[in-house]
Amino acid sequence: MATSEAAYAVEQAIGHDDNSIIQQDVSNFSQKGTGDPNETMKALVWQTKQKVEVVDVPKPKIIEPRDVILKVTGTTVCGSDLHLLHGAVLQMHKGDILGHEFCGVVDEVGPAIRDKIKVGKRYVASFQIACGECFFCKQKLSSQCEMTNSNTTTKAMYGGRTAGIFGYSHLTGGFAGGQAEYARVPLADVNLLEIPDDVPDEKALWLSDVLPTSYNAVKDTAVYPNDVVAIFGAGPVGQMAGVFAVGEGASKVIFVDTEPRLSIIQSRWPKEHQDKLEVLDYKKLSFGVTNKETVVSKLKELTGGRGPDVAIECAAGEYAKGWMHWLEMSLGAETDTSEILNEMIEGVRNYGRAGVTGVYVGYTNHFNIGSLMQRGIRLIGNGQAPVHKYWVELLNKIKTGELDPTQMISHRVRLEDLDKVYYKFDNKEDGMQKVFVETKFSHPRAAGTPELTKY
Repeated sequence: MATSEAAYAVEQAIGHDDNSIIQQDVSNFSQKGTGDPNETMKALVWQTKQKVEVVDVPKPKIIEPRDVILKVTGTTVCGSDLHLLHGAVLQMHKGDILGHEFCGVVDEVGPAIRDKIKVGKRYVASFQIACGECFFCKQKLSSQCEMTNSNTTTKAMYGGRTAGIFGYSHLTGGFAGGQAEYARVPLADVNLLEIPDDVPDEKALWLSDVLPTSYNAVKDTAVYPNDVVAIFGAGPVGQMAGVFAVGEGASKVIFVDTEPRLSIIQSRWPKEHQDKLEVLDYKKLSFGVTNKETVVSKLKELTGGRGPDVAIECAAGEYAKGWMHWLEMSLGAETDTSEILNEMIEGVRNYGRAGVTGVYVGYTNHFNIGSLMQRGIRLIGNGQAPVHKYWVELLNKIKTGELDPTQMISHRVRLEDLDKVYYKFDNKEDGMQKVFVETKFSHPRAAGTPELTKY
């Protein structure tokens, strides 16, 4: 049994707390009463470490009075999904339906919310499941809802819990995700946002996660006019964090990553802000054979010796660069590397700010707390982004044309090919940045977005 599955077995033995107001561990619809055994759908499921597969599973049913069943018309693969593929996130179980970003058309509505949600209307789901009433939800900090995740291990590890999250392990409640033809949305009157007729799925889908996450990274870390911002990780979240940083008045954005991601950023960066873009290939720096420059020294050089005002981590803690962290992670001596965190802390100016948005699971070694303390660096955990705090504002930016999220989209693919897409995305093949995944219910492709690629 893989470590991730073993951790789930331990949680089952210990038992959950009693704080959740919705049913936990509905991670697929084969459990009695949760799905229709006579009607199936296609879904992407986790099988074991390094293996996902598109299979036929029962279609979900309404099981609680505030549920909605969506016909999924758009979903995607997130870099966070790769952590599940790699087994880096604990408490996965064979058959779990993945996917935390999705939108669709309402197919069925639970009896308690039929006056609020209408069959046939289009909605996008937030990746977190919030109650709307607790201490955090009343402040729109929906990712920290106290009433939708009762996992005991999570509370013991972190001293508290996040909200339930779609398709993202039993650490976050064990809810089936949206990489499927149908999705069940609990507390749907809180966790669905209606999509206007003039906004296509190819723009609305990203309100589910990537846009609020990148926006929160910039807002929560605090980017001010004329700041220089270093962004570690040039995936879709990093890309849009850079766009939002410029929107806040940043004078320069420095992306730290390697190929092919840096070339993707350069080709897709807004033309009117080309003068504000710099890129650093870390593989040509700190681990070069003859080049003695490091990421930190290069950041100082690009900023007159002082360092950027802000650094934002949009990568993750599972990717070790040096042998020491690789070995310690392999032996279970740590769950996450501190290499990028140290580069941010050492790289920014004195009293600079460093925000962490990429996923970190547990504990790390060799963390430079001395630099943090001595130089007054603000290290900010941006948290799972509170989607409900931002999604109406971001939708308005899309409607007015101020924000065009289609700049992220590199591919359009079929749900039937999604298992193949996972491995291509993981290997950074075909220039894959952000994929729009269509299902049999999807609307015709929006103008200006990629044509369908079949695998």
